[in-house]
Amino acid sequence: MRKFISRGEAVLFAAAIAGCAVAFSVSADTSMDDQTMQTLTVFETAPSVESPLLLKWSGPFGGTPPFDKVEVSSFKPALEAAMTENLSEVERITGNTAEPTFENTIAALERAGRTLQRVQTVYGVWSSTMNGPEFQTVEREMAPRLAAFNDKITQNKPLFKRIEAVYDSREKARLTPEQQRLSWLYYTNFVRAGARLDDAAKARLSQINQQLAGLYTRFSQNLLADETDQFLVLKSEDELAGLPQSVRDAAQTAAAAKKLQGSWVIMNTRSSIEPFLTYSDRRDLREKAWRMFVNRGDNGDAHDNNAIITEILQLRAERAKLLGYATHAHWRLENAMAKTPERAVQLMEAVWKPAVARVREEVSDMQALANKEGAKIKIEPWDYRYYAEKVRKARYDLDQNEVKQYLQLEKLREGMFWVAGELFGFNFKQLTNIPVYHPDVRVWEVTDKTTGRHVGLWYFDPYARAGKRSGAWMNAYRRQHRTDGEVTTIVSNNANFVKGKPGEPVLVSWDDATTMFHEFGHALHGLSSNVTYPSLSGTAVPRDYVEFPSQLLEHWLSTPQVLQRFAVHYQTGKPIPQALVDRIERAETFNQGFATVEYLASALVDMKLHLAGSQKIDPDAFERKTLSELGMPDEIVMRHRTPQFGHVFSSDAYSAGYYSYLWSDVLNADAYEAFLEAKGPYDRDVAARLRKYIFSVGNTIDPAEGYRAFRGRDPRIEALMRKRGFAAKDPKGVSRNN
Repeated sequence: MRKFISRGEAVLFAAAIAGCAVAFSVSADTSMDDQTMQTLTVFETAPSVESPLLLKWSGPFGGTPPFDKVEVSSFKPALEAAMTENLSEVERITGNTAEPTFENTIAALERAGRTLQRVQTVYGVWSSTMNGPEFQTVEREMAPRLAAFNDKITQNKPLFKRIEAVYDSREKARLTPEQQRLSWLYYTNFVRAGARLDDAAKARLSQINQQLAGLYTRFSQNLLADETDQFLVLKSEDELAGLPQSVRDAAQTAAAAKKLQGSWVIMNTRSSIEPFLTYSDRRDLREKAWRMFVNRGDNGDAHDNNAIITEILQLRAERAKLLGYATHAHWRLENAMAKTPERAVQLMEAVWKPAVARVREEVSDMQALANKEGAKIKIEPWDYRYYAEKVRKARYDLDQNEVKQYLQLEKLREGMFWVAGELFGFNFKQLTNIPVYHPDVRVWEVTDKTTGRHVGLWYFDPYARAGKRSGAWMNAYRRQHRTDGEVTTIVSNNANFVKGKPGEPVLVSWDDATTMFHEFGHALHGLSSNVTYPSLSGTAVPRDYVEFPSQLLEHWLSTPQVLQRFAVHYQTGKPIPQALVDRIERAETFNQGFATVEYLASALVDMKLHLAGSQKIDPDAFERKTLSELGMPDEIVMRHRTPQFGHVFSSDAYSAGYYSYLWSDVLNADAYEAFLEAKGPYDRDVAARLRKYIFSVGNTIDPAEGYRAFRGRDPRIEALMRKRGFAAKDPKGVSRNN
């Protein structure tokens, strides 16, 4: 349920998260002088380029990305031209002889680089959803140039002096609170990106950033290769035993795409593997599928990521020391809500012990059921989902495959739209005249239900395909702002559902339906934005806060208003029976030990890797040792094993930050109880506070301040423990009925 940050971020964010946008391998023994010359000479003169990527977006709604005019060969010259233009804009700012002011420095930087942002937006879409061999060549070549470009701006001494002057005089200049916040953000991010270092340290920092950029791309391309090239082929009815029809249909479609007629294919992605592990009666094939999935990036071949990870960790540790931080984790968390790694670890450890205790109970229940059935086995990781589903059915009379018959992809989308209307006053109208990058992508206009005001555009790309990275994410193509008139946002949601037979609805699991609502929560965060400056807009908030609005929206899937309207049987059209809903509610904390430990293991390993400092790390050995010390149950593996941990090693984005899902979930659980303490999930007053203090303010205020304004107090961990079933009972006065 990862949120994907747009490549079209403001320059300061791209610099602060070095190498996040793109990546490429740069040899570690290349001298800085030669490398810098090779990388930066491209900016000396603007190449003569005629490309639709460089033009202002045309068409309705303030223009839209020219996806229909993209040629992969145009990315490199367009990026080069846009970077040259951006540097010229920065030179005009630094060459201004007037005293630095907010308007001629900070606001000017907000207006600069918009051509580059447009190009990088489209470039990022190709990187994540249309990533073929031709594009990968461009991606590898451009990564060090983009990293060097970021450093050339953040290491610009005259520019930083102007930013510092504005920051130091911000109150004297009587800036608005939003302008003060933006000035602080620019100043802080430039300092964190090395603006105060001496020339030698800056040179080394730039070399590190370029090397990291290359390593991130190699990591991502290796992972994509394993997910694309490895798959499980089923060739007989016996090998399909236990699989529901929807899984069979998806596997048949995947086989047809690979021209394997008469076979079925289980792809090496979560959306394909997890249903197979849940339902397949063939234990031998479950083990085979499980090993294929958990060993992505860890097969000792050309796509093995272990050596890359070792180098990434070394470079991150060196960079942190250059910048004056004890470890990479301390650097990353300085501006997060947690502030320090120690606070993040404290939260994780508080939840870890009760979660592991719950896993012991879950395994005991599964083992007892397996024994009862006469299966002479010990529960292994490839058995967990299979037997958990059996226990769920036995204990709650709840068959997830039965639930799936009522969860149609398109009906759920309609349900999300309905919730957005009730909570946020949004209306959605599908458009057919907007360029898209693939036939699967559809576009809706979002308007205000009351006034008819245009709010933004929402793109939906739901299906898996070759060249598209796995998982689900939200992307911002354009951020809302009003620096020079009202600019509305463009956002997208992306998933990897496998198509079934043509003309038949795609059925999804309850977990996948929850993920849809989660990612749509990110989209609503962007669509609700109401700020002046793009760098403070929408989801541009601290990493351990950004998941809060998205996690919060997950709750509305299970409300009766959504289920009765949109959870309808794919054949009969009848709404999901209340008896089935009741069983779902009774089982809402079922298997939370597994879900929590699987996630927390990844988060704790991530943090400990980045607290290890400069020691040279063997990722596999470190993972095994850390999990052993934690007391990791043998029956579970990390949700994201280290060699495939894209959140952490495909960019800096979630590095030392995967804990953020748990931190945000504390806010989420506590915030939803505000609705339950009032009139329920659709309470208008609570929803109004949510929009005003959480969804619309972006990063214009401190997140903790915004949360207190919404809730009237700081969040409490007790709500999280109740949500996950680790507490005995609900608080007094809080109803669990939706």
